[in-house]
Amino acid sequence: MIKSSLCLLVLSQLLTSLAFAFPLPTWQTSRERSMVELPSTFGQGYDFEGIVALSNCSGSLIQLEGASDSDFGLILTNGHCYEGGFTRPGSYVFGVPSRRTFTLLNSAAKSVGRVTARVVVYSTMTNTDMTIYQLRETYSEIKTKFGIRPLTLSSQHPSQTTPMEVVSGYWLRGYSCEIEAFISQLREEDWFFSDSIRYTRPGCETIGGTSGSPIVAAGTKTVIGVNNTGNESGERCTMNNPCEIDQNGEVTSNKGYSYGQQTYWVYSCLNKSKEIDLTIPGCLLPH
Repeated sequence: MIKSSLCLLVLSQLLTSLAFAFPLPTWQTSRERSMVELPSTFGQGYDFEGIVALSNCSGSLIQLEGASDSDFGLILTNGHCYEGGFTRPGSYVFGVPSRRTFTLLNSAAKSVGRVTARVVVYSTMTNTDMTIYQLRETYSEIKTKFGIRPLTLSSQHPSQTTPMEVVSGYWLRGYSCEIEAFISQLREEDWFFSDSIRYTRPGCETIGGTSGSPIVAAGTKTVIGVNNTGNESGERCTMNNPCEIDQNGEVTSNKGYSYGQQTYWVYSCLNKSKEIDLTIPGCLLPH
């Protein structure tokens, strides 16, 4: 998660280390970020259309299956990237007004402009790690103004060994690997995540600033999860060092392992208007 004492020197070291994926300090400006030299091929081979950059995290412009282009756009990022700070374990945010802006990227990872939130539809750091914003702009307006199409949020649980990509709008880079396993329970300090996605190595050793990046099924525009954390130093169940807890309660901790969280749960809470309704029986989102 966020480290208030993180400095630019550490940021440059993170680029080559097995560092955590949680957000960078909000004082990390675009100018400071540009001082970190990135390889010219950093984002080569990845499709950035619909990927967004936040002040300290990454995210994506998503559309629900069957949604209309006349609907207001949605942005997906992590719960711990919510501008109101980390939500307490067991809590959530629902329907809170927001004016947060997001830098929208094209397929070549170039900024085409900004879109603006109108409301935090839902945010939590319990079981999953997800924030969904509703924009002031519709998908049609975004397509007309910027020429950008959204990614589609999958309604299905992803499968083990699925080839995947983590595409970061903050660092303008991508990672490629596969889903290695699903972890019954992942703990990081006081937060618990359920059915977490563990990535294969090498390939997806994510770094600070990649928080909120979509996990995309390779070769598609389909989001199957959201990137959120990794074990930085091998410690057990501490901040920046999540541990795995299996169904028998056995705890393991592995330095360099990176993880993402489930997003298909959103569909279990949709009403007939395709709006999140936490009162719907069987809704899997914490409420």
